[in-house]
Amino acid sequence: MKPLIILLTSFVIAIFAIKIINKAYHFALAARIAMSVMLCFTAIGHFVFTKGMSMMIPPFIPFKTNLVYLTGIFEILLAIGLLIPKLKVVSAWALIIFLVLMLPANIYACLHNIDFQKGTFNGKGLSYLWFRIPLQFLFIAWTYLSSIRII
Repeated sequence: MKPLIILLTSFVIAIFAIKIINKAYHFALAARIAMSVMLCFTAIGHFVFTKGMSMMIPPFIPFKTNLVYLTGIFEILLAIGLLIPKLKVVSAWALIIFLVLMLPANIYACLHNIDFQKGTFNGKGLSYLWFRIPLQFLFIAWTYLSSIRII
């Protein structure tokens, strides 16, 4: 829920900031700024909630902690890439692939009741998926429409 609130709030702020600075609305740019802000926010979680995020990774995958750190760094790099005109399309495709690849970790966490913030096994379970899966698709559509097929 927090990433969605940050995405929408930063989108509204970016719309008005761009309007004040450029004297025109630029919704795609505002959407990319908002996605970048949200990605930086979620990347921080990789460094603050490392134990819980490591628990979200299935047991057969090695070096869980290192993978959590790497994905946090990757999110920051993607956030920057979305704001650089020459890199926005390739960054958007990389982010879409990344979001698709992260969906199984979210499903695994739900099935095992993982609360990644507390690093425990008393999370929300399947009810979390009812929000997380549509949210993941929203992030994918948001990225696609603001960076690749600009509407």
